[in-house]
Amino acid sequence: MSSRHARLHASAGLVCALVVLASPVALRADHLAEIRARGVLRWGADAEGGAPYVYPDPQHLDRFIGFEYELAEALARKLGVKATLVQNQWDQLVPALDRGNFDLILNGLELTPENQQRIAMSRPYYVYTQQIVTRRDTVGLSTVEDFGSQPVGVLSGSVAERLLTQRSAVVWKSYPGNVETFQDLKVGRLEAVLVDLPIALHYAKPDPSLKLSGAPFAMGYYAIGLLKQDTTLRDAVNSAIEQLIRDGSLERIYRKYGIWDERQQLLKDYQPPAVTEGKPKVTFAERLCYLPLLVKAAGTTAELSLLSMALAVVVGLVLVLVRLYGVGPLSWLAKAYVEVIRGTPLLIQLFLIYYGLPEIGIRLNAFCAAVLGLGLNYAASEAENYRAGIQSIPHGQTEAALALGMNRWQTLRQVVLPQAARVVIPPVTNDFIAMFKDTSIVSVITMVELTKQYGMLAASNSDYIVVGLMTAGIYFALSYPASIFANWLECKLAYDSRRQPA
Repeated sequence: MSSRHARLHASAGLVCALVVLASPVALRADHLAEIRARGVLRWGADAEGGAPYVYPDPQHLDRFIGFEYELAEALARKLGVKATLVQNQWDQLVPALDRGNFDLILNGLELTPENQQRIAMSRPYYVYTQQIVTRRDTVGLSTVEDFGSQPVGVLSGSVAERLLTQRSAVVWKSYPGNVETFQDLKVGRLEAVLVDLPIALHYAKPDPSLKLSGAPFAMGYYAIGLLKQDTTLRDAVNSAIEQLIRDGSLERIYRKYGIWDERQQLLKDYQPPAVTEGKPKVTFAERLCYLPLLVKAAGTTAELSLLSMALAVVVGLVLVLVRLYGVGPLSWLAKAYVEVIRGTPLLIQLFLIYYGLPEIGIRLNAFCAAVLGLGLNYAASEAENYRAGIQSIPHGQTEAALALGMNRWQTLRQVVLPQAARVVIPPVTNDFIAMFKDTSIVSVITMVELTKQYGMLAASNSDYIVVGLMTAGIYFALSYPASIFANWLECKLAYDSRRQPA
């Protein structure tokens, strides 16, 4: 064998070895031993609005409490290590576990066939049910059949969401957290909320404006999620949960947080169901069924972008004219607006518009709030683009126009702005394309746009690559025509240096 071939085989062997070593199986062949050597059990959960599972202690905001927080500490003690919380968005816990962000998931993860096909699940540690929550004066919404076409709020990625997905007549909205659902319920954007009973007990039962409507239903189990190859860790966790059930530790924790009921007795005699077969491999033709949903969401994205950009263009133009030509106080306010908006996150602005304004009597639906938030945010950027364009026009042209008898408005409209438009086309186009992507942020106020639809499909089918490529292709198809139009407009408005005056 030649030395060149030998080097190629050695390189190939090295690559294969690296692939094997980098695989989850190789890294986690005995994860329990790794945890004990490290001395820390990392558990993934979402503490943002996560009561009563895990949430900041109101008396000491630098530490956490919650029944799952205490459960994690109890489990860690049984394993001979300390517990450390790793914050992660709730509906992305399973992908984060696959990436190795933490050792296990302990955050109200339902023991369902869908979850069992993706990850390993421990024996259950809590028996939950679904609970309908309505406003105190609402009558008649005590069962799922009563919902009809009235808007209902659910937690994204939850069993409640899957239950309502199967009922095409129900109009439901998906929320990233629990607090937001009850806020929208109280201001009238929703008629009901469907959540797990512990959430309803913590948030709705003490609130005089809300009530638990109807009896709990759809019983299920919470279990701890682990990687499938972590068999030793799963066995150790199962043994620890068993001990906590038998010695009464779980009951003491649950009673402390007011979530103990007679259904928890089922944990002692729990028998795992027969192992279900995994989902058959999805073919490419079946994946094409995702396209109609993605295209529909793309229509929402395009509508949001067009309306928001139109608002940004108009407001931005007003801002720059007031800043450059307005009287002192107005000019200062326009400048302050630009600096404040550019200096604060769009996410915070959306929360203020959607969830903050109802506190002062202004209630907008999610679509209007999204258009207003995006439009006002990008207006600050457009104002700066226009200012650069206007100030690039030599001041002598303005003086010449005024000397010819034009007033200031005529000078702006006929001399300055047409020339400035040529300068600002590239940055404005770039902002428009960026807005297509920034529309993904509005999912936090319940808008189902293209990125949110991608996340829902990918999470439910564990197919992040193919659905992601489809989504990226749609984004490109939306944004590329804007680039073509901008290039055409630049050519249309550009001076032709080869033309000589007659």
